[in-house]
Amino acid sequence: MRNEVLHGYLIHHRKYRERSHIVHLFTQEYGRIDGILRQTPPPQYQPISLQASGKSELKNFTKLEIINQPVFFFGDAFFSGFYLNEILLRLCPLEVEMPETFLQYATTLQQLQQLSSHPQPNSFLRQILRQFEHVLLQELGYAIDFEVDANQQPIGATQQYQFLLNEGFMPTAQASRSGLSGAQILSMRDHEKGRDFNPEQLQLLSKLYRQMISSLLGDRPLKSRQLWIQNSQTQS
Repeated sequence: MRNEVLHGYLIHHRKYRERSHIVHLFTQEYGRIDGILRQTPPPQYQPISLQASGKSELKNFTKLEIINQPVFFFGDAFFSGFYLNEILLRLCPLEVEMPETFLQYATTLQQLQQLSSHPQPNSFLRQILRQFEHVLLQELGYAIDFEVDANQQPIGATQQYQFLLNEGFMPTAQASRSGLSGAQILSMRDHEKGRDFNPEQLQLLSKLYRQMISSLLGDRPLKSRQLWIQNSQTQS
């Protein structure tokens, strides 16, 4: 890579030596890409362009340009933005193009700017976060088949299931707090790409995607989620 122009967003940075930073970007061209920037890092959540050079995993970034006006998030929008950036950093492989996730990330940032003025901010926030997770997990290769179980049998509406990350929906003998009903699972058959999830689908995906993301993260919990919970507790 030599003086290649990239377009994307800063998702994380840390100090490196006296006047440089190691920065982690999410880009249209290469998905997540890391490098050294010898100037002040750009603000998060703002589109940027820059040039990248180098053959190693750590590129040299130059000619940074910030596009558009500054974006400031407060309250739940702030913690949501932190959450988006953290799961991109933690889950996305290095230098693998993720066009669907990149478009959904840009859309979600625009939606977060509307959160404070939305008539139903809580349900709107759940909707846009599930939509982002849905696209991200599918592009990472974790798309879920909502029509058959782990034994390749059709999902039964009255059957109870447990979800296993690498297997799918496993039938169980009885209901449990962590379990899912077949009717819940089958509700996803009616979802069309790009459309909002209905309340039943949101309830299902909230449970599923938290379990999936936690499994993929391993023993290191999300800092954004911990801070969000702490903030909610101090506000109550």
